[in-house]
Amino acid sequence: MAYKNISAEEFAALDFGTVTIVDLREPDEVLVKGFEGAINIPFSEFYSKLDEIPKDKPVYVICRTGDFSEEIAEILDERGYEVANVEGGFDAYQKAVQNAKPLFIDAKGLKCPGPIVKVADTVKTLEYGQKIYVEATEDAFASDIKVWCDRTGNKLTDIDVQPGLIKATIEKAEKPESAAGEIPHGKNFVVFSGDLDKTIAAFIMANGAAAMGREVTIFFTFWGLNILRKAKKVQVKKTLIEKMFGFMMPRGTTKLGLSRMNMGGAGAKMIRWIMKKKNIRSLEQLIEDAKAHGVRLIACQMSMDIMGIHKEELIDGIELGGVSTFLGAGEQSDMSLFI
Repeated sequence: MAYKNISAEEFAALDFGTVTIVDLREPDEVLVKGFEGAINIPFSEFYSKLDEIPKDKPVYVICRTGDFSEEIAEILDERGYEVANVEGGFDAYQKAVQNAKPLFIDAKGLKCPGPIVKVADTVKTLEYGQKIYVEATEDAFASDIKVWCDRTGNKLTDIDVQPGLIKATIEKAEKPESAAGEIPHGKNFVVFSGDLDKTIAAFIMANGAAAMGREVTIFFTFWGLNILRKAKKVQVKKTLIEKMFGFMMPRGTTKLGLSRMNMGGAGAKMIRWIMKKKNIRSLEQLIEDAKAHGVRLIACQMSMDIMGIHKEELIDGIELGGVSTFLGAGEQSDMSLFI
């Protein structure tokens, strides 16, 4: 017997991205609890779909209780596959996941929204029932993690709040089905201001909302468009008025001033210095985080036309839109903020 048998605990510890999982359960079982990227071939249809299994990765065969998978593993072995049978099947795998040691996340020293974003990114990679153990030093994390779990449907199994250290254990849970007529939970922001402090606040909230799994849209209009401008001048044909506007307005995030106590730019530099010293992500990093987590950044086309800003002058990843785009996002949201 060339194929191998592995325990459910060994299977749970695998990086599923490096193997091919053949799930022999029925489609309705897989729909409820399945493996991302797995090939679902019900046992009764296996022989007609054998050619669907690639040979470029090791193949791990799993069924509900482990009875059928051993037979299929033997067949695949005879056909030249590098194959393993998961003993005990999906039932044993679920127990192994629930009893496994939680994955440790070190969020100490991170500032909002850093701890929650790190938790969300990690939980996204887990299977249902797996747990994480988090340590954070920001006091606000004690409240944030409770709300995050409540709103995302994950289970906060334990939390220990000590002076200067919060310890939390979270179990990834399946999301309940949405009820008919339920209000969407998207978040919609209008950034009208071009002030550094207001922009930082907008992106902190946007990243926090994205970490909760919400659809987030930020609509930039008038002075807010300067946030999206490239730092370096772009050679585009402009009218005299457009050139005057461009000369008078800040070009990009590094040129933004504060809404209060700007002091000729000294205040903005001071805020950036304090953020760096306290390990708070810069505005530029927050923008990249937002794009990486699917936040839609939309520039108002009408405002661009008025202010003489061309599409070529905007940073990468920006959509153009108008009032219908904004209102459409608003109708899919339960909160809209004007900043």
